Amino acid sequence: MLRFLFPSTQIPTRVTCNSTLAFTSFAPSLFTTSATNQHLCRPHVLHSLINPSLPSSIPLENLLTHYKTSQSQLSSPPFSASSFELRESLVTRYRDSRSLTDAKEFHLQVLKHGFNEDVYLSNSVINVYVRAGDLISARKVFDEMHERNPVTWACLISGYNQNGMPNEACEVFKEMISMGVWPTHYAFGSVLRACQELGPCGLQFGLQIHGMISKSQYSFDVVVCNVMISMYGSCLGSIADARRIFDDIQVKNSISWNSVISVYSQTGDPVSAFKLFTRMQTECIGSSFNPDEYTFGSLITAACSSINFGLCLLEQMLSTITKSGFLSDLYVGSALVNGFASFGLTNYATKIFGQMSSRNVVSMNGLMVGLVRQKCGEEAAKVFMEMMNLVDVNFDSYSILLSSFSEFSELEHGRRKGREVHSYLIRRGLDDTAVPLGNGLIKMYTRCGDITAATSVFRLMVNKDLVSWNTMISGLDQNQCFEDAVSTFYGMRRTGLMPSNYTVISALSSCASLGWRINGQQIHGKALKLGLDVDVSVSNALLALYATIGGPPECKNIFSLMLDHDLVSWNSVIGALADSESSVPEAVKCFLDMMYYGWVPNKITFINILVAASSLSLSKLNHQIHALVIKHCLANDRSIENALLACYGKCGEMDECEKIFSRMSERRDEASWNSMISGYIHNELLDKAVHLARFMMQKGQKLDGFTFATVLSACASVATLEHGMEVHACSIRACLESDVVVGSAIIDMYSKCGRIDYASRFFNMMPVRNVYSWNSMISGYARHGHGDKALELFMRMKLDGQLPDHVTFVGVLSACSHVGLVDEGFSHFSSMKEVYGLAPKMEHFSCIVDLLGRAGELDKIEDFINTMPMKPNVLIWRTVLGACCRTNGQKTELGRKAAEMLFELEPQNAANYVLLANMYASGGNWDGVAEARVAMKKAAAKKEAGCSWVKMKDGVHVFVAGDKSHPDNDMIYAKLKELNRKMRDAGYVPETRFALYDLEAESKEEILSYHSEKLAVAFVLTRNSRLPIRIMKNLRVCGDCHMAFKYISKIVGRVIILRDSNRFHHFDEGKCSCGDYW
Repeated sequence: MLRFLFPSTQIPTRVTCNSTLAFTSFAPSLFTTSATNQHLCRPHVLHSLINPSLPSSIPLENLLTHYKTSQSQLSSPPFSASSFELRESLVTRYRDSRSLTDAKEFHLQVLKHGFNEDVYLSNSVINVYVRAGDLISARKVFDEMHERNPVTWACLISGYNQNGMPNEACEVFKEMISMGVWPTHYAFGSVLRACQELGPCGLQFGLQIHGMISKSQYSFDVVVCNVMISMYGSCLGSIADARRIFDDIQVKNSISWNSVISVYSQTGDPVSAFKLFTRMQTECIGSSFNPDEYTFGSLITAACSSINFGLCLLEQMLSTITKSGFLSDLYVGSALVNGFASFGLTNYATKIFGQMSSRNVVSMNGLMVGLVRQKCGEEAAKVFMEMMNLVDVNFDSYSILLSSFSEFSELEHGRRKGREVHSYLIRRGLDDTAVPLGNGLIKMYTRCGDITAATSVFRLMVNKDLVSWNTMISGLDQNQCFEDAVSTFYGMRRTGLMPSNYTVISALSSCASLGWRINGQQIHGKALKLGLDVDVSVSNALLALYATIGGPPECKNIFSLMLDHDLVSWNSVIGALADSESSVPEAVKCFLDMMYYGWVPNKITFINILVAASSLSLSKLNHQIHALVIKHCLANDRSIENALLACYGKCGEMDECEKIFSRMSERRDEASWNSMISGYIHNELLDKAVHLARFMMQKGQKLDGFTFATVLSACASVATLEHGMEVHACSIRACLESDVVVGSAIIDMYSKCGRIDYASRFFNMMPVRNVYSWNSMISGYARHGHGDKALELFMRMKLDGQLPDHVTFVGVLSACSHVGLVDEGFSHFSSMKEVYGLAPKMEHFSCIVDLLGRAGELDKIEDFINTMPMKPNVLIWRTVLGACCRTNGQKTELGRKAAEMLFELEPQNAANYVLLANMYASGGNWDGVAEARVAMKKAAAKKEAGCSWVKMKDGVHVFVAGDKSHPDNDMIYAKLKELNRKMRDAGYVPETRFALYDLEAESKEEILSYHSEKLAVAFVLTRNSRLPIRIMKNLRVCGDCHMAFKYISKIVGRVIILRDSNRFHHFDEGKCSCGDYW
């Protein structure tokens, strides 16, 4: 129909009328289109919308000649002069009428005066009934006629076709042929029009009729050929056949040119349409016809179908139309308004709208649609308010108005306006009269976020169509009411309505968001039964579903079964493969296949493939993708720049990150800063991470919850308590302290910075806790040696209704390990699967191995490892080797086995060789120590130097064993000598077994005296302070230093908090929080 179907982008077209044609029913088929390009619009609908001066269905002037020439062949009674005048009077009076009353009166007059045997008058009566829409009466008159001529049959065929009854038109045509009456070109035209209306169903019959025409004198008749052009081009989609018919017409008229141009415009071929237009202008020079409003309407449609140069064509058309004087034409003006609006040039559209001499609802709707698409909701509503009393507003107008409210700059203001319009419709009684209005209200409320009002409108609708259900289900899905969306889908199925592709897409999206596998598979099955899976959008929704609930195999299967792919399909499967660690290489291969098949990647493609590339850590691949980004002019897209930052950061190329970050300048957002900070943390450039965070705050950059969590993680990693407290203060000012994610990060920061008391206090003040909050606190207690508190908190967690996860049990098992609760540890380990359905992972098995090793039960370790359902990794074997180091050389066989496995898995990790050497040294096996060191040298493994550091007001001070490079070196060694003397007086005896060298006892004592942590504590004691001493060490503290720190804490009367690579030790009054069980 000739109207704007929001949000369709079609340009409205209208029927071509030509006073020289005998049947107006033929002309509409030449240039009429619909929103779906499958069915042409009907003349009586067009008349009500644009009100052109349409001639009658069968102009009696034209038929009179046919009647007179056929009278000699029919035995009609002779008429006197007075009878002839009466007949002409009746015809003149009723021939243009469309009133059923007039039709019946005309019929009565014919019967009253005995003209019922007159074929000409009977044809006229049929024609008037046809115009009035009473096909039953028309057929009755036809059946009562004793004699009929070809025009009679043509009148009835045309009548059925004009009134939307193409099947009946075809049946009458068949009846006509079976009666031996050869059709006129008018009858051929009407039945071809009926075949066109039937679409694919009428294809075979249309081809048969074409065959008949090719054997008749009408094979080159311009009227019949014009209709066939429309039938082949618009309905059957055979552009080549339509063009062949056009080229075969010997004498073309304007309708011929307009028909073929319209076909090309409807099929989205602007090049061919404009080539024909140029040819038309050349060949028709000097002829009586020139491009008219119908020509320009089709060309505007063609221009709008071109993505690359459509706007340029449209601007050229505007110039040509202005010169031709058609700018003020209602039809052309409306088409231009919608065309410019569809390209976002609402200023042009508004200007043309203002220049139109007359406007109707079509032009108003077109302008409103364009404004809505450009998110100018206020302007669209203003156009409606200005025009509502000047045009006949229809349901589409209200629907477009309702859609504009969701595009208001302030959504709440749009919602209020929407409620006002809703009230107005209720007062006028329109809310229940048209289903489209109800659909528009549902759509408006869902887009404005008022899902309650949308549900209320939907529930109160008396009649609901498929669009109603689709809009409601989609709205629920978009407003994250996923369970309601799936429930509504099943409710629609119970009504007997068949879901469309839009229904299935929304339902699948909700299932994916909920992780509902069974429901998603059920909807998938329904889509398969209905054949909806061939729709590429449905297949894309299935890809998204199985990427969430299934995995790469299911996604690859769906992708391989798709008959067609679009860019979304490729992006979906690449994204699904990139998110699975095991399928990352396949994601890269899929990306290469996509490029091979000629697809142009967009920013979603690049973001997905960069995720995959970051997992592979292939520098060359990263740079190749970066080059492609630059090639496709997307290097300045913020989303891609952020993805590049994340990719390079994970691959250790922070120099590239810094280059990209510096170029971003004003394009930086929270994600940019977060990616840089995360990159620094990932690459252990923790100082840079903290400094960047402080710089970020100094610049006034707003920090979101993720930023705070990331920065707090960095502070926790380097144990910079002061900076962590600064970030905590900033989170309070940003009102994010109560955010559960930020709160959990604060707990983790305080516990890793040695302030377990602060962490506990903050945890108890949290208004809301999630599993991460509980995990952070439990792990914190375990890390600080408060195993009893960790297990007590675990019981509170269960009583609070919070289900534990895998991370929870790592903390619980670690707590058991640090306090030696072997039986309780095994009990919790067993409960993972038996009570909570959690399959233990490698880290849980490692905790049990560590538990047994610390408890000295090494005999059970090997048996436990043999019962593991998975092959032990480096974490397990390193834990075993570490446990063997604490046995004073009693379990060297197990230790050697663990070392061999480690050398095989990680031949260049120096820590493995050091642990083996330590095991031999603890048992006095110095040959073994030498062998371990030779093996490390051969493997070119570099040992990490042990160091300790303290954070003071003047910066961070780092020490290594025997270090004499510090500016306060003399004072440090003097203080250390003093401490050694006082410790010996208090009963301290150096534990030389921790000096892992084959030396004399005095030499070993000297080596132990200058360990880095002792230098650090001595340095702090040279400063005047009574605050707790906080020392960080990158390796595990040795037993001698542990003993020394207990003595020092009692001698100086200060708390010493030492964080080594495993845990925290709190020394106070000669005791350690670990209870010497570490």
